[in-house]
Amino acid sequence: MRHIRSRRGRAGIISLIPLVALLVAACGAAASPAGPSPIGSIAPTATATPAAATSATPLAASPATAFPVTLVDDEGTSVVLPARPERIVSLTPATTEILFAVGAGSRVAGRTESDDYPPQAAAIPAVASYQGVDVEKIVGLGADLVVAGGAGFNSPAALARLRALGIPVLVVYAPDVAGVLHDIELVATAAGEGPAGTALAASMRSQVDAIAAGIASAGGTRPRVFYELDATKEIYGPADRSFLAEMISLAGGDPITTGSTTVYSIPLERLVAADPQVIVLGDAAYGVTAAQVAARPGWEAMAAVKGGAIRPVDDVVVSRPGPRLVEGLRALARAIDPGAPLPPAPAPSPGG
Repeated sequence: MRHIRSRRGRAGIISLIPLVALLVAACGAAASPAGPSPIGSIAPTATATPAAATSATPLAASPATAFPVTLVDDEGTSVVLPARPERIVSLTPATTEILFAVGAGSRVAGRTESDDYPPQAAAIPAVASYQGVDVEKIVGLGADLVVAGGAGFNSPAALARLRALGIPVLVVYAPDVAGVLHDIELVATAAGEGPAGTALAASMRSQVDAIAAGIASAGGTRPRVFYELDATKEIYGPADRSFLAEMISLAGGDPITTGSTTVYSIPLERLVAADPQVIVLGDAAYGVTAAQVAARPGWEAMAAVKGGAIRPVDDVVVSRPGPRLVEGLRALARAIDPGAPLPPAPAPSPGG
């Protein structure tokens, strides 16, 4: 549940804030007025240390998915797939990215209006939007697998209708980085691309560990970091034990959070008292600049404002629980410390 950039615009994000509060009890793409968008998953999770961030047990590797197969999704539902799915519908931008990354992109028959990556996804018919899921359209596409977002990201009623019509629905919801890696393997296995999913998750684990090691090698005190989701009316940032707080910690910062696991707004007084040394602008895509932040009444006393440490970041890659999460972690680390000793990024590989 995170911002949107290619999702539905700043106004749409703002309306997600109340939803996030609900998702927390259970959420990508984005709880706060301009907070997490339908892509991310800022739900409570213990703020991870670099060593613990990728500790989830990977799915058992196999030469290839053997069908029929029964998988258990992130809601604990057993999903039976009689054969390799050939008409896959993806109901979150993150799962669309996963499917392309593991080589199943040519079999994606439906997507959400928010899907913006990879570029070729734009040619796929949209079957879901901010308003809801078009069940009839999905049925008309002949879908034999629907990959959906949990914690209320997609309407449970719509998913129940699809299941009642005999369409397998796999629901994923990653509350932390380890969960993202697990879901990549799970979605890949469901698509019949298990080995590719295992390889991708392993590569991402390795890169996260390398980034954490690079940051740790620098030593020193971690700066207090506030990640701004939105501040058009209230100020929104990461909740306690949230996905975003974990990302900040992994990227070398000491996250300033709202003081609640379910509330994404933070009073100015609390933020001033926390005195961020770095302010990261997740809302930069909506035109928010460092100069605007520095000019806000009451913000001038913060160390980040005094030191000019107000830096933009691409919130989509930081908060979307998919294959580009490592890219987001690297970008966040650079925003926190432009001189952070990070390992070189691997050469990009073409998507499936």
